[in-house]
Amino acid sequence: MNQHLIPLSIHYPEPHFRISKSGEKQCIWDSIRKKNLVLTPEEWVRQNFIQHLIQILAYPASLLSIEKEIKVGKRRKRCDIVVYKEAKPWMIIECKEPDVHIDKKVLNQILNYNMTLQVPYLIRTNGPETFGIKRSDNQWHFIDKMPSWSRKNQV
Repeated sequence: MNQHLIPLSIHYPEPHFRISKSGEKQCIWDSIRKKNLVLTPEEWVRQNFIQHLIQILAYPASLLSIEKEIKVGKRRKRCDIVVYKEAKPWMIIECKEPDVHIDKKVLNQILNYNMTLQVPYLIRTNGPETFGIKRSDNQWHFIDKMPSWSRKNQV
């Protein structure tokens, strides 16, 4: 990766989440997994990013897998968001809470996940900051915008 790190411009839609309380904890309704989840800072980022994908970029909700379990070597890991295209994994999105810096450690984490899934797009976000890379010609290149949902972008 010989280009400079380029932040992606993400426009989150106005949040219209179903927030509830379970005991002392706030919960948020996950429309993909169809269940309430504890509202952590990372979950807030994940839910907002999901809505960006669906409402702004028109990614089909039915092709998003949330907390997708994979095996990396002998260990089980979970990808925050996996986007599918033509029945194959197409993009991995790793979400962190807003005060976690999107650094080389996060990049290495998502690259490890990709050893299993072999997708052309990797996105890392903490909400305010989002960065992406694309694999082409067996090399990774920084991207300056999220891939649009169209057959033309199929890799």
